[in-house]
Amino acid sequence: MHPNVEVLPSNGQVRALFASIRSSETSRRKFIFDSNRVITMLVEAALAKLPFREKTITTPLGLPYVGAEFVCDICGVPIVRAGESMEKALSNIIQDVRIGKILIQRDEETALPVLIYEKLPKDVANRHCLLLDPMLATGGSAMAAVKVLLDHGVKEEHIIFVNLISCPEGIGAFCSAFPKIRVVTGEIDDGLDERKYICPGIGDFGDRYFGTDV
Repeated sequence: MHPNVEVLPSNGQVRALFASIRSSETSRRKFIFDSNRVITMLVEAALAKLPFREKTITTPLGLPYVGAEFVCDICGVPIVRAGESMEKALSNIIQDVRIGKILIQRDEETALPVLIYEKLPKDVANRHCLLLDPMLATGGSAMAAVKVLLDHGVKEEHIIFVNLISCPEGIGAFCSAFPKIRVVTGEIDDGLDERKYICPGIGDFGDRYFGTDV
């Protein structure tokens, strides 16, 4: 595994959640609930990688306590549409966090990612960015989104890519293209099939989360 990739520690709770969201028999309501739980764990793990500094406060007993605080401004950037499922978890953890949007679609003739829409904070170049997308398959959309952030002045080492499920092909392509970006993922699957779907996978995450698979 690439040294810049961190996988969510596996335990009974995590495996139970992934078993739920991967199952074709799971209801949409439970899929959303359990996905949100995993996403929250992943966002927390990503935030732990951001720079902190010591901060001393005074408790109600009048005693000092040495804690910590962020030393950077943060921006969440979901890749529309599926990445928007991860936006709420970040907003629930960090109040008033800035959120950008990037929409990338695949050209059906060339099979290459095409930038359709982007909206980022004006000061995004001065922020650490959490790039949010549930799946890392070929890595094409994620790499295109990173190029948008770099074009807006974001430093490569200030980007953390957060996703639920990845595969060796996507990790290899992404980390080779951007060796300074850290990746936080929930699980790494076996690989891609001939249709470039992650196997064993989860299906179309966006369709299942937003109810457009029926």
